[in-house]
Amino acid sequence: MSSLRVQKRLASTILRCGNKKIWLDPNEANEISNANTRQSVRKLIKDGLIIKKPVAVHSRFRTRKNNEARRKGRHMGHGKRKGTANARMPTKILWIRRMRVLRRLLKKYRAAKKIDRHLYHELYLKCKGNVFKNKRVLMEFIHKKKAEVQRTKMLSDQAVARRERTKEKRTRREQRILQKRTELLGKNQDDDDTNVAVQQALEQQAQTAAVAPASQAQPKASKTGAKQEKKEQQQQPTAKTQQPVKQQQPTQQQTQPAKQQTQPKKK
Repeated sequence: MSSLRVQKRLASTILRCGNKKIWLDPNEANEISNANTRQSVRKLIKDGLIIKKPVAVHSRFRTRKNNEARRKGRHMGHGKRKGTANARMPTKILWIRRMRVLRRLLKKYRAAKKIDRHLYHELYLKCKGNVFKNKRVLMEFIHKKKAEVQRTKMLSDQAVARRERTKEKRTRREQRILQKRTELLGKNQDDDDTNVAVQQALEQQAQTAAVAPASQAQPKASKTGAKQEKKEQQQQPTAKTQQPVKQQQPTQQQTQPAKQQTQPKKK
């Protein structure tokens, strides 16, 4: 029996597989040995005398089962470890994963307008500075920060409203004081006018009253003077003869008061 090396090689090139994957029918060895060309080999493949063997099964069942156990922590003790901790899981890879998670969250919050660009920049730098160890801590910090910002805003608004209220009160008080002052000034002017009028009336009354008693006081004084002169004349009879001019003066004084007395009576 001749070797079928040539036929196997031609079949492997036609079926595009290795020589080990080619199966030749042992019962038809003579017919296969007569096929020297590719065309004849194709005819044998079509007839089923030459077949491509199926791929051998390489089951992943055991590896999947082992990996699932490893996820639970089995087969990961000291005896199974080969290499340092940093070699088995580099800290750089852990850092990259954590940064990507935190930055993705910040970007998402900024797009949703849950945080503004100023808070985003502040938190971005904090993430870079290793402040947050995971996403939960970052979310809690964001909620606290937003609550604090709202509280400060509320307090500032209350302070502004309080300032406005005190300002309005102050302006109202100043207006009230100005109004009272103007009213008092107006009353004082009216009182001054009335006081001036009253003073003028009193002065006029005082002037009229001063004129009347002066006119009444003059005749009384003339009467007392006449009485005194009569007494002197009685005591000094000799003096009348020596001074005739002095004797005539009292007669003139007596006549003047009489005229003055008669004038007020006519009035």
